[in-house]
Amino acid sequence: MPNRDRHHDSVRHALEKDGWVITDDPLRLRWGKKDMYVDLAADKLLLASKNKQQIAVEIKTFGGASSIADAQQSLGQYFIYLSVMRRLEPERRLYLALHEEVYEDFFTEPLGEILLSDYNVPLLIFDPEQEVILRWIS
Repeated sequence: MPNRDRHHDSVRHALEKDGWVITDDPLRLRWGKKDMYVDLAADKLLLASKNKQQIAVEIKTFGGASSIADAQQSLGQYFIYLSVMRRLEPERRLYLALHEEVYEDFFTEPLGEILLSDYNVPLLIFDPEQEVILRWIS
């Protein structure tokens, strides 16, 4: 299994505070002979409709020498997981979890904006110190 992101526990606690039940930590995906691990999977009961919402969350911290290289690695991993999840768990929506500073520094800039717009990547923006979800961007 891969190493956990340094904000793994903060995102887990933020989801739990928001009413999510963590079902997998990590969520194991297998396609062919390849194993992949999405950081978290969670369910939330929607009381009005009595339906269950299911998500998976891949947590990313941009800490490398280049934010472009970090984005390439993060988005590449996201799309590999997305392709497999669409076949194995099509009801589960995959989110990319980003620290607020990473979102503000990269994804509100022109390059980040076109990547999000062109590829429609759902984001979960979190504050690791407060362990809260600041916003969902779908």
